[in-house]
Amino acid sequence: MAKLTVAAIQTAYGPDIAENIAKTELFVREAAALDAQIVLPSELFQGIYFCSRQDPKWFATAYPTREHPCVRALAKLAGELGLVIPISFFEKDGPAYYNSVAIADADGEVLGVYRKSHIPDGPGYQEKYYFRPGNTGFKAWKTRFATIGVGICWDQWFPEAARAMALQGADVLFYPTAIGSEPYDTALDTHRRWQRAMQGHAVSNVIPVVAANRIGLEDNDGAVQRFYGHSFIADHTGEFVADFGDADEGMLVASFDLAEIEEYRADWGFFRDRRAGLYGGLVE
Repeated sequence: MAKLTVAAIQTAYGPDIAENIAKTELFVREAAALDAQIVLPSELFQGIYFCSRQDPKWFATAYPTREHPCVRALAKLAGELGLVIPISFFEKDGPAYYNSVAIADADGEVLGVYRKSHIPDGPGYQEKYYFRPGNTGFKAWKTRFATIGVGICWDQWFPEAARAMALQGADVLFYPTAIGSEPYDTALDTHRRWQRAMQGHAVSNVIPVVAANRIGLEDNDGAVQRFYGHSFIADHTGEFVADFGDADEGMLVASFDLAEIEEYRADWGFFRDRRAGLYGGLVE
């Protein structure tokens, strides 16, 4: 299919998983009414961003992929509406826990799972306490409408991850995110550099990028975090075609001609001229 319409959801979430699922479903339905074929919710929309502090109680909110309430509900919705949803969730696999995304195809089937590869550990983002580093590697998923690459939040800062997915044939990159204030410096706002990092992936891989972040002030038993939104959809030249501010709630929707982008990518020659044999130092 040459034309692809994508959507990103930006909203606030609270502690009740059922309410969060219902809110997300509503936005997905609205996106479907606008002919969106792939709809991206933000990272760990099952509840508040619990990684702002360490508390073992949150491990009880993880489930195996096909038992997770978010995956079950949104995969069913994907099949009902005939669209694709990358579903972020807290995954339990035996004794291991991961920050994961299940790829629900347009028939409602889960194609597989990507587990977050880069796990941050710092004030306000204490994810290493909860998540093992992902063991899936970076993947490109062949969905009904397009081949997509999916990274999760901190993954989006690493150009190697974006390139790995592009080399596997991804047509669009999707990044569910939870990012905002820095507890050690409340005046620090990183949203512009956050956006520029991904705009760079769009330029150097000649690929559209979709980033969905949450908004709102969350209090995690005294750990207070404000999420800065600024979700966006960038085209294959890195230009914004749709974007939100720090408090907007709703959906971003944009359409791309994948055949036109493929021709443009070939014309620019990045993948023709790259010298893979010279890049060994990147993995040493």
